[in-house]
Amino acid sequence: MAGSAGARTVRAPRGGDLTCQGWAQEAALRLLMNNLDPDVAERPGDLVVYGGNGRAARSWRDFDAIVATLRRLAGDETLLVQSGRPAAVFRTHEWAPRVLISNAMIVPEWATLEEFRRLEDAGLTMFGQMTAGSWAYIGSQGILQSTFETFAAVAARRFGGTLAGTLTVTAGLGGMGGAQPLAITMNGGVALCLEVDQAKIGRRMRLGYLDTQADDLDHALALALAARDERRALSIGLRANAAEVLPQIVARGVPVDIATDQTSAHDPLLYAVPGLAPEEAENLRAHDPKTYVLRARASMADHVEALCGLLDRGTEVFEYGNGIRVEADLGGFKRAFDFPGFIVAYIRPLFCEAKGHCRWIALSGDTADIDVIDAAMLEEFSDNPTLTRWLRLARRHVRVQGLPARTCMLGYGERARAGKIINDLVRDGKVRAPVAIGREHLDSGSVASPYRETEAMPDGSDAIADWPVLNALLNASSGATWVGVQHGGGTGIGRSVHTGMVVVADGTPLAGLRVDRVMTNDPGSGVVRHADAGYRRAIEFAAEQGIWTPGLDAAAGRDGTGVGTT
Repeated sequence: MAGSAGARTVRAPRGGDLTCQGWAQEAALRLLMNNLDPDVAERPGDLVVYGGNGRAARSWRDFDAIVATLRRLAGDETLLVQSGRPAAVFRTHEWAPRVLISNAMIVPEWATLEEFRRLEDAGLTMFGQMTAGSWAYIGSQGILQSTFETFAAVAARRFGGTLAGTLTVTAGLGGMGGAQPLAITMNGGVALCLEVDQAKIGRRMRLGYLDTQADDLDHALALALAARDERRALSIGLRANAAEVLPQIVARGVPVDIATDQTSAHDPLLYAVPGLAPEEAENLRAHDPKTYVLRARASMADHVEALCGLLDRGTEVFEYGNGIRVEADLGGFKRAFDFPGFIVAYIRPLFCEAKGHCRWIALSGDTADIDVIDAAMLEEFSDNPTLTRWLRLARRHVRVQGLPARTCMLGYGERARAGKIINDLVRDGKVRAPVAIGREHLDSGSVASPYRETEAMPDGSDAIADWPVLNALLNASSGATWVGVQHGGGTGIGRSVHTGMVVVADGTPLAGLRVDRVMTNDPGSGVVRHADAGYRRAIEFAAEQGIWTPGLDAAAGRDGTGVGTT
């Protein structure tokens, strides 16, 4: 298991000078280093980027070996990275990925949390979370737009299109959860965010994601209810354990409009058990992990029971993808699945058109490059009110963490248009250096996760993991600069398989071809995945876009050209 031996401060190079043999390799190097930038990572000394235990490399020795290899890697070679360790370099070709990554993949019969921990402790694997292990994390902005769109969907469904005059209660202010307060206030609402770690509260305030901190629950509620009554957006952090405080909120009859959670619940060893001081918790985790897990699951059962108490009063309640419902169920609370996950509740219609959050990172390190791209996107997509609203809000509210970046929700066709714009800006010298383009792993075609992205698929295919594997193979075949396949992610070991990709726009004609293929085929696989599951809109959309789907043709009795075969 990775320790802090060899730890040091890491920051990605900036500017237009190469430290590698080409910009593809340079991009991989800079984004790997950016993952561990102190302004980005949660525990960079332990190589932990976010999510409690999501690492960028297995050990500092492996990190150094990856960096040295990337600096020597030729433009027709591919580095294989096995769970954070550089395994080998092979001669391939210029269209092939420069890096192929696989993290925490375990044979299904052995894919348990206990077995993963044994293998991790033996130094044989690592948990890559999602974008941590595939070198594409950009701080809390990475999930911010998805969170923003989720709360916008809640506002549209329940509150007349705005969260003004509403109170949301949630928990967890880590790398992903830290997006919640800003997403809520950007939608006009009041957020009360519970967090046990004072350092995380302070970090979110410094980065502008959280407005203020309350002294205690009474103070927090007074601030929240006053802002709600004034229809004034405000986010409040409270140092507290949700398993203790949420039941108090229910008992007091506090009028909560929306409730969710984003604590580190995917691994019970990461969940903060009430009543244990940090040193006591660490001792119990190390010497009696089974007891710790039992106590954590019992606490999560209390936590989710309180959420159901709010649900019974008419509160809009959903899980935000951290697996807390299944852990609460294992902890003995049998109503844990009375409320849905956020994908099923709000995002699935977007996935049918492959709408998801694409991202681009300025390898120059210059925020002016992101400003130039923002302006170009506002012009190109001026007829897209959702996107233009988001971009204007993001330019005003989102601060830089590490290399400057932007994330935007774009669908099939739109991503290829955005990619072309970026490659042309690099070609024309309107940005200082090439740009890396990727996406969140939480996308329409890149995940099999029965408790999140693929929960409640209409054909029962929730657990079919062929789709993310096909997505990774397609991205590698289409010219992605690097591709990662991972096991685990936000819902935990044994519960998901997911993939990520990055393609570099360096302004060359070859890059233009690669960007176009990847940014077309990657989201296209999401349309096909949802069409195959039976979503009518995805079937219609695939036909509208001319995506060839012989499997659907066969199922419908067509010969692939729309001509009947029976």
